[in-house]
Amino acid sequence: MADFGFNEHHQNEIINYMRFARSKRLLRVKTIDSCFEELKDSRLVEETFTVDEVREMLDGLQMVVRGEVEMELINTAHTNVLLLRQLFSQAEKFYLRLQSDVSELENRELLEQVAEFEKTDFTSANKMNQEASKPKLAPLNEGGVSELLNKEIARLQEENDKLKSRLRTLESQAMSALDEKTKAERALKDLQRTQGEQQEISSLEDTVAALKEGYERSLSANAASQKDLQENLVTAKHDLLRVQEQLALAEKELEKKFQQTAAYRNMKEILTKKNEQIKEIRKRLQKYEPDD
Repeated sequence: MADFGFNEHHQNEIINYMRFARSKRLLRVKTIDSCFEELKDSRLVEETFTVDEVREMLDGLQMVVRGEVEMELINTAHTNVLLLRQLFSQAEKFYLRLQSDVSELENRELLEQVAEFEKTDFTSANKMNQEASKPKLAPLNEGGVSELLNKEIARLQEENDKLKSRLRTLESQAMSALDEKTKAERALKDLQRTQGEQQEISSLEDTVAALKEGYERSLSANAASQKDLQENLVTAKHDLLRVQEQLALAEKELEKKFQQTAAYRNMKEILTKKNEQIKEIRKRLQKYEPDD
C-alpha cells in the first residue's frame, strides 16, 4: 500500500483527482480506438493494397491519432493549471506560500508509487468513498495554520486596543483644552466688563468733582444759586447711590466668578479704595450742606 504522507482528507482529494484524470484518459483512448475502427471499416475493404495506398492510410491515421493525443495532453496541462490555481488561491487565504519542484515530476520512483497506488488503494477507495455531491476543496484546518491565524488575530486585536486607548487619550486631551479655552474666554469677557465699570466709576467721580467745584463757586458767588446747586448735588447723590448699588451687585457677581482668580482680588482692592474715596467725598460734601 503506497503511503504519500497525507491525511485521510487530502488522500481522498487525490483519489478524486485521479478518478477524474482516469475518466478523461479512458475517453481519449476510446476515441483513438474508434479512429482505427473507422479506418478498418472504411478503407480495408479490398484484399490487396499498393504501397502508396497503405502509406496514405497510415499518414491519415497518424494525423488523426496525433491530433487526439495532442488535444489530450493540452487539456491535461490546462486542467492541472486550474487545479494549481485553486490550491494557490486557497493557500493565500491562510497566508501560505506554496512552492513546486518541477524536477520531482519526473522522479521514476515516485511515479511508480503513484502507479501502484492507482492499482491498489485507488481501486479500494472507489468502493468505500462514494460521495453524493461534487467534491470541493475544504478549508485547511492544520495546527500550524490555525496557530498562525490565532497569532495574527491576537496581534490585530492588541493593535486595535492600543489605537482605542490612544483615541480615548486624545479625546480627553481635546476636551481639557476646550474647557481651558472656554474658561479663558469667560475670564477675558469678565475682565473687559470690569474695566468698563471702572471707567464708568471714574467718569462719575469726575462728574461729582465737577459738581462739587461748581457748588463751591456758586456758594461764594451768590446765595440765590445755592438752591439750584443743592438740587444738583442731591441728584448727584442719588446717582451716586444708584452707582453704589450697581457696584455692590457687580461686586457680588464678580465675587462668584473670580473668587479663585488674581483678577478678582485686584478688583476688590480697587473697589474698596474707590468706596473709601466716595465716602471721603461724601464727608467733604456734607460740610457744604445747610443745616435743617
